[in-house]
Amino acid sequence: MDDKNKKYPEGHFIGMWIGIGIAIFTGIWIPLSFALDMPGMIGIGPALGVSIGVAIGASIEEKYKKEGRIIPRTKSQKKKQSTAILAGVVILVIAFAILLLLFLL
Repeated sequence: MDDKNKKYPEGHFIGMWIGIGIAIFTGIWIPLSFALDMPGMIGIGPALGVSIGVAIGASIEEKYKKEGRIIPRTKSQKKKQSTAILAGVVILVIAFAILLLLFLL
């Protein structure tokens, strides 16, 4: 298939650029925070990576959407995504409860 006619699922570029942004900014920021003797600033790298990755991915996705190269999600994909989000929230709540119990005991 020709690259100019290739279609991508909705959210493809946003997810891809979030991963790229996290990898780049975490790789830069963690050594920098230790070199500057500010280990409390480690979280800034991944946060910058996510925000810049979302911005770049959304702009690319918008461009491709105007060209008609973005495929909307199907009902089954939306259901899988909803299930995955629900599972993630449940795991987060359980982890928070365990952490809370550890600090209270």
